[in-house]
This record gives sequence, structure tokens and C-alpha cells, in this order.
Amino acid sequence: RIIVSGQHREMLDQMLEIFQINPDYNLNIMQQGQSLSNITKNILLGIEKILKKERPSMVLVQGDTTTTFTGALAAFYQKIKIGHVEAGLRTHNKYYPFPEEVNRHLTSVLTDLHFTPTKKSCENLLFEGVKREDIFISGNTVIDSLFLMIKENYIFREPLLKDKKMFDKKIILVTIHRRENWGEPLRKTCQAINKIIDEHPDVSVIFPLHKNPEIRRNVKGILQNKKDILLLDTLDYDDMINLMSKL
Repeated sequence: RIIVSGQHREMLDQMLEIFQINPDYNLNIMQQGQSLSNITKNILLGIEKILKKERPSMVLVQGDTTTTFTGALAAFYQKIKIGHVEAGLRTHNKYYPFPEEVNRHLTSVLTDLHFTPTKKSCENLLFEGVKREDIFISGNTVIDSLFLMIKENYIFREPLLKDKKMFDKKIILVTIHRRENWGEPLRKTCQAINKIIDEHPDVSVIFPLHKNPEIRRNVKGILQNKKDILLLDTLDYDDMINLMSKL
């Protein structure tokens, strides 16, 4: 059975379509301006009901989101074994990334089988006391998806990216959305982009905006209508990956 929380609903739907994934359960928790506490509560209660009904032998959680940690916690409460895909990533700063770094640690404490992307992430878990026989270096699922999506003669769906003249200049592709970058860090990033454009006329910036209204408001306030800075709506996953591959 596949469960999705709907934590980032608008971005989730396109990913499910691209990778032809049909969830058995969708918690649909997405609400405007909801807090991390509300997300945690709603996912925990939603997954609890499903686990009581299905009684699986193991729950696999992917990544380091609040959905990941809460899914593992719900399984632990039901005494169901847990497998964690993308385990062992660490920055050793609990506020960077926030809240993902703490989600990683807490999920590892709950997990029975750890599927790590790299040897380094395996070493992180060993240092924390995880048994070697419970760790499997399985590779990076994000890198796997990149190779699946890159096409040599890809045609962009975003109309503004179909103009080949855009790629005559050097391109800087920018994306920013993490919570620790909100506020002053985001403003400083935008000011730095302005400075680069002013000092380097041979450079253009492509900046797809995250759907978060806080991000959009701050970025547009500084960079909108600036020459050689193209602000785009959130790109579809395959558009974004193939744009990255061209730079």
C-alpha cells in the first residue's frame, strides 16, 4: 500500500503522474498557512487509522520531511517495523535544514532497517550506534530520478523556456525555499543576484518561484521587472531537471 500525506499537494500531483504512482491513501492534509505542529498532528492521526486497518509487516518512509518522521512514529506506536530510505544524512546543526535535520535523527532512532544513499551516510549511522547489519547502502533515489528524467531532445512545457535566444548568455539557475532561508537570508540572496546582474552583462538569471507565498512576496519585491532576471512560476519537475541539465 502507498500512502501520501498531501503535504505539498500541488507539487505532489505532478510527481505522481510523472512516475505513474497511484496512492492507495491520500491524507490531503494541505491547508493554507498551517504550522508544523498541525502537519504533525494530522499526519500522525491519519496514518494511525490506516495502519490499524492494514496491519503491514513493515512501513517504508522516504526522505526527511515531517511526513517521514511522523509516518515512522505512527508505525512505532503500532509496533510495526520501519524501513527508512535516504537514511543517515546529517549536517549536525539541528536548525539547518529546519526541521529536516531533527526529522532525520528522530526517524533513525525509530528505524529498524536503514537504506542509506552513500558510504558517508552509513558511517554517520555507525557513529550514532546503529548496527552495521541493519544498514544497507542502496544509492541515492534522487540521482536515480534525475537520470530517468533527462532527455537529450527535451521540449520544455514552460513557454518562456522555449526561446533558444535565452541560452545565448551565461545562465544562473536559482531556486530557494527552505524555512531557514526565509526572511533576511532570502533578501540578501536577492540583493546578491541584483549585484551579479549589474556587474556582469553577459549573465542572465532564471528563478522559478516556489509556491510558498512568503517566498514569492519577498522575491518579487526585489527582483520583479529587472532586466536579465526571469521570474517563473514553479516549474514542473521534468522541466526543472532538463533545464538544469542544459546549464
